[in-house]
Amino acid sequence: MELIPLKPPTGEGILRIDDSDDFVVMENVGKAPIKDLFPESGVYIENHGVLLVCTDGMAQFEYEGQTIQLRKNDMFIYIMMRSVITNFMSSQNFNCRQIWFTASEAWNIDMHGAKNLADHLMFLRQHPIVRLSDCDASIFDGYFQLLCRRMRDRTPMLYIDIVRSLFGTMLLEVLDIVRRGMIVEADLNEQSENTPSVYRKKLADRFMQLLEQSGGRIRKVDYFASQLNITPKYLSMLMKETMNRRPSDIIRLFTLKAIEYRLRFTDMTIQEVANDLKFPNASFFGTYFKEHTGMTPMEYRTKFHKGR
Repeated sequence: MELIPLKPPTGEGILRIDDSDDFVVMENVGKAPIKDLFPESGVYIENHGVLLVCTDGMAQFEYEGQTIQLRKNDMFIYIMMRSVITNFMSSQNFNCRQIWFTASEAWNIDMHGAKNLADHLMFLRQHPIVRLSDCDASIFDGYFQLLCRRMRDRTPMLYIDIVRSLFGTMLLEVLDIVRRGMIVEADLNEQSENTPSVYRKKLADRFMQLLEQSGGRIRKVDYFASQLNITPKYLSMLMKETMNRRPSDIIRLFTLKAIEYRLRFTDMTIQEVANDLKFPNASFFGTYFKEHTGMTPMEYRTKFHKGR
């Protein structure tokens, strides 16, 4: 069956910043037909990340080669990499809250000391399910209610900045919960430090660290494999196993993040950006960027540059 592209819904209880699809909050999925949101044929979300919290009932679906089960107080995080959701099933009383955000909006989210949400993209992607304790769920409920209240009242001069700051704080809470869980898991696995699965996880983490350190300037899988003392074939197998993505796909994501940051937040010329990120020339750089974003570097800068 043909996959259907899923987009932010409209209707009662659905809030937007300036009536665009860049940042959308859905208070109550029960107010919309669930089959319209997740048809049985399967869906993909191409241009958005989605944070979903189950508030009642249960749901189950296939995602990234694994079966995801959501019950009350479970959070699911979908990060923008064209992943597919299939075989969606839910109880009749299933309900959830959702927050949708585009990649461009992610650049604007205030992470209070972190550069932006994009810096945590791959980390969150590796932890799509977050189990909220009753205390955590209560905290998120308070954030969500405040977020919705602020989005309804657009009178403050800094309305949009306040909304983004609230969401950034919510994401910091998510990161804190995930990292707390990782510490507990590490304690439990302390006695099995040399098992193959732990070794592969460490290699995958080291690959991500090397990518961050490269700043988008190195785009060869062979280079990263050599730094890890493994073959490119093994690195591909490793990343497919741990993240269900090819190393080249992840490298491209980091490269595009580095390009977009320079185009949005600096006054570097197109040639300077190409040189800084070690592209052979500006023409090749422009072709690369347009192939993966649908826009030329200048078109992207004109649309998103903070100094415009």
